[in-house]
Amino acid sequence: MEDNRIEIPPCFVSTNKKTPFLELYVTSVIAAITGETIAYPFDVCKTRMHIQGEIASKTATPLKYRGMFGTALGIAREEGVLKLYGGLTAMMLRHSTFTGLKMFFYDNLREVMVTNDAEGKPQLGFLRGAFCGMTAGALANILSSPVDLIKIQMQMDGKRQLMGEPARIKNIFQAFGSIYSVGGIPGLWKGTVINATRAALVTLGDLSAYDLSKRQLMILLNSPDNRLIQFMGAMIAGFTSAVLSTPADVVKSRIMNQPTDEKGRGLHYKGTIDCFTKLYRDEGFFAMYKGFMPYWLRVGPWALVFWTTFEQIRRFRGDEGY
Repeated sequence: MEDNRIEIPPCFVSTNKKTPFLELYVTSVIAAITGETIAYPFDVCKTRMHIQGEIASKTATPLKYRGMFGTALGIAREEGVLKLYGGLTAMMLRHSTFTGLKMFFYDNLREVMVTNDAEGKPQLGFLRGAFCGMTAGALANILSSPVDLIKIQMQMDGKRQLMGEPARIKNIFQAFGSIYSVGGIPGLWKGTVINATRAALVTLGDLSAYDLSKRQLMILLNSPDNRLIQFMGAMIAGFTSAVLSTPADVVKSRIMNQPTDEKGRGLHYKGTIDCFTKLYRDEGFFAMYKGFMPYWLRVGPWALVFWTTFEQIRRFRGDEGY
């Protein structure tokens, strides 16, 4: 009997197999840097909105910038358009560590967590996928946290200079040395707990949510893993990531940007719980979602560009969809 089934090309199937490390690493870093060329200014605006809320609450001064576009226009007018990309080199360095490692950890964990259903088809359940994403994000961030600290401080240096304060960061290498001279090795990992928590939530959103939603969309729409499925998966991932991680992102920015004493201890917050408590007490619950719109507009386009680039590189090589 003739078999009339159509063979589906590999690029239209979501893979359940581990990708070779170098191939996965290079592809993810290229895709991440491509996404930053579009989304990075939103990250600068988001950080400024977080920090100015803190300054306003401590000095009883009105907010200078209101909203995403007001913040972006204010930075461009007062500091120059290039300041919207302040800290970009640190962000690219971060992706060369965090994003590559995050994808590597997730890929290996997913291969272990994928199970077969009653028909023998491989599947990845929600809890298993969530575990893979959160664990991969936390582990990768613990290793790359110093670079994130430098990125945030580079983003805020233009604001410091306008306030008459000296610049802290001139370049990445000077930043490492300066932070190390004040706080030693622990100083380079300041805010790691909240940063790793945020990274776990971000990865749950931008990686686990993408993977899981794409698999569900393929079932619901009876569709192969094509560009439409990838587009919808990326948009779901961006929104999920923003909702889950914005409170932790606000606290992370506060902790990492605060001044320290001669022993490297924060002058404003003792730790993550102290920062959450003071944020809620002094500024209210919705202060935890300050900068949500620019953050969503930052992670949404970033997720779209990242996953589109990532999947197209795999398609070009003839690999299965991710």
